[in-house]
Amino acid sequence: CEGEKTEPNYFKSFKVNRDVTKLEIKGLGMNTDSLVKDAIEIRDSRQKEKDIKYDQCWCVFDRDSFKAENFNRAIELARRNNFKVAYSNEAFELWYYLHFHYLDTGITREQYCEKLCVFLKKEYKKNCVSIYEELKDKQKTAIKNAETLLTKYNPSNPEADKPSTTVHFLVAELNKCL
Repeated sequence: CEGEKTEPNYFKSFKVNRDVTKLEIKGLGMNTDSLVKDAIEIRDSRQKEKDIKYDQCWCVFDRDSFKAENFNRAIELARRNNFKVAYSNEAFELWYYLHFHYLDTGITREQYCEKLCVFLKKEYKKNCVSIYEELKDKQKTAIKNAETLLTKYNPSNPEADKPSTTVHFLVAELNKCL
């Protein structure tokens, strides 16, 4: 994950069957390109040194204020190296927002936080460890909203697709392991 806490806190909260599924989540706190390069290096070194085989590897990152070419290049680099990508354009909070309402107009990071405070009926804290549990019963709505949103765009230029997210693909994979 690009973020050190927000995304890892969310994904670590999935109650996957640890007897069947080995799940490793790292928050690296890096920009898009560096994140993907480090993720590839981590995977490759673990496979070589520890003979670990991964069924799936994912990179999770936001568009944020990174350069457009970095965002698209990171997605392409990940895919060329057999990583799946759960991105959000512009912020991971879009995924949270979609649990409550469909949104097809770009808003700022600050506006996401303001809206989430209203939806949650409390102050939204970025690194909240309980957010998964708070949103879990609305997850089907978020997946449906994210799927609908992606149909509006040309998948060849994700940096221009604001708002957009592919987080629901990773969520669907994790839900298979519950």
